Amino acid sequence: MVILQNRTRRCARLLLPAAFLVLAVSLGHAQAKNSCLDCHSTLPDPYLVSQEKFSQDIHAQKGLTCASCHGGDPTSDDADQAMSRKAGWKGGIDRKDIPKLCGSCHSDPAYMRRYDPTLRTDQLSQYVTSVHGKRLAAGDTKVAVCTDCHSVHDLRAPSDPRSTVNPVNVATTCSRCHADAAYMNSYKIPTNQFADYSQSVHHDALAVRGDLSAPTCTTCHGNHGATPPGVASVANVCSTCHVFQAQLFDASPHQAAFASAGLPGCVTCHSNHKVVHPTDELIGTGDKAICTQCHTQGDAGYTAAAKIREQLTQLADAIDRADQILATAERSGMEVSQARLDLTQSMDALTKARVTIHSFNVEKVAADVNPGLAAAAKDYRAGQQTLAERNYRRIGLAISLIAIALVLVGLQLYIKQIER
Repeated sequence: MVILQNRTRRCARLLLPAAFLVLAVSLGHAQAKNSCLDCHSTLPDPYLVSQEKFSQDIHAQKGLTCASCHGGDPTSDDADQAMSRKAGWKGGIDRKDIPKLCGSCHSDPAYMRRYDPTLRTDQLSQYVTSVHGKRLAAGDTKVAVCTDCHSVHDLRAPSDPRSTVNPVNVATTCSRCHADAAYMNSYKIPTNQFADYSQSVHHDALAVRGDLSAPTCTTCHGNHGATPPGVASVANVCSTCHVFQAQLFDASPHQAAFASAGLPGCVTCHSNHKVVHPTDELIGTGDKAICTQCHTQGDAGYTAAAKIREQLTQLADAIDRADQILATAERSGMEVSQARLDLTQSMDALTKARVTIHSFNVEKVAADVNPGLAAAAKDYRAGQQTLAERNYRRIGLAISLIAIALVLVGLQLYIKQIER
């Protein structure tokens, strides 16, 4: 009897925590009841909102429910009560009201501080100053509102790779409207921006090489306060990343010439969305050179462009010659690590010269190129000396081998003589 009582007590001690766990789970399910999802998870698009989809939403993860935006009582199974106006039910949100609805939380610093103290709260004030916001205020409901860019019931944080506003996905999100010729027809603006950007060096850096600091649409155009940069501001947009190039251009003769002609500085030579990888072929007077778009043979700009291209070619060729001779020495087993290290000085000089071309000044480019030429010539001589040392060692080795062979032959003859 005593043994039975002890077993009963042990079973009770084991079952009691499990009972509390079951009770807690049951209460949790009761508190998390959402009749909105119970119904909408069975509806067809566009009313379909599954539990799985909504669980991925950043708002759901922060504890907000359908009622936070749509009102109503999601704890009631009675449709009339759940969608009662007395319970604050708003139903579907009209497009023109979406920014104001989102801003009711996102423009409240005290409220947003509970969830993310670092999150900006000026999105709505920025949006109303944008082209999208202004056109929406004028009654154009085709323009982008919050949900068009951020999604609706599965809205994810920008850091999430699946988010529509993650840097890798921003261009695709913008292209939903801006690459749709039929949708954009009434606005009379180009729709090839996404196609051009997909071929750009910026897209290659972002989407192919995974550099999240590379520019995408919002980097240049802004996001909530998106306003296409005017001709006068394009250089300012580019200079946020390309600082040294902008400083050199501002001090160059092209700055005033472009301004007087109404030409945007950077875009005139590099394009805007289709910014291809810059090469030395763009400089000078060759078939691919862009200098000849404005300059003709005989004028000062044409002559300067030819000289600058010649300087860049000389340095690039000198680096290539030095690299080849050092590679030959390396394959021969010679030590050239110091010369290899010194060759980076020439490469740095070439990189710097390719930036300095934005000054369009032959002397300034030469000031970068000449030290690089001197360093490359020194490395080439080092390669020659190393190969000469290699040849000397090979000749010495050959002589040594011949001498050893003669000694062996002599020994063999001497041994035969002794044997006789």
